[in-house]
Amino acid sequence: MLIAGVDEAGRGCVIGPLVIAGVMVKEEQLPLLIQLGVKDSKLLSPKKREALAAEITRLAEKCLILKLSPREIDQAVECKRRLYKLNRLEAQTMAQIINALKPCIAYVDAADVIEDRFRQHIQECLTVRAAIISRHKADRIYPIVSAASIIAKVERDREIEALKAEYGDFGSGYLADKKTTKFLREWLKTHGEYADCVRKSWKPAKQVRSENDAAQKKLG
Repeated sequence: MLIAGVDEAGRGCVIGPLVIAGVMVKEEQLPLLIQLGVKDSKLLSPKKREALAAEITRLAEKCLILKLSPREIDQAVECKRRLYKLNRLEAQTMAQIINALKPCIAYVDAADVIEDRFRQHIQECLTVRAAIISRHKADRIYPIVSAASIIAKVERDREIEALKAEYGDFGSGYLADKKTTKFLREWLKTHGEYADCVRKSWKPAKQVRSENDAAQKKLG
């Protein structure tokens, strides 16, 4: 039996893509994931994640990564139609991964507050026969989802480093990071518009822009 796990990295950040990864292994290989020490990627150091990602890739039957750009996310969040809200977009992307992997069972980390509704949104987009297990904090419950979370996080970190090489050091990309907030303010002050790597629809990004506009108006 083929078992898949699907998880994301970067959902709540204001800079960079949302990365969704799927990992599939044979059922008898699941204990090997536990032996490797896979766990929620947020509980691991960057060095440990890199090492585990290489081991997971070797062990897996298939791995697949899809990325949602800031532009795609902005379009989903700004659109008023329910179908295109972010949870639906994430469910549709997870379904794409499951369709490509073709597992017997797929465990997913539920983005929706209602686990079963998220499962249904994925199920609606499936073209393969696969049972979907949708749970909150699935990356802490199921090792196969932990493996997917590690793959997603490593890829997200690589994307962030590439963006930093292009735009400069903006920190983690999360608004809790003062370096990220400072980057947004200074970029707006210099360029008048956010860079393409920024999720312009995110409330914190809008707030920084509003503050910048107010400051510019006062100076004017």
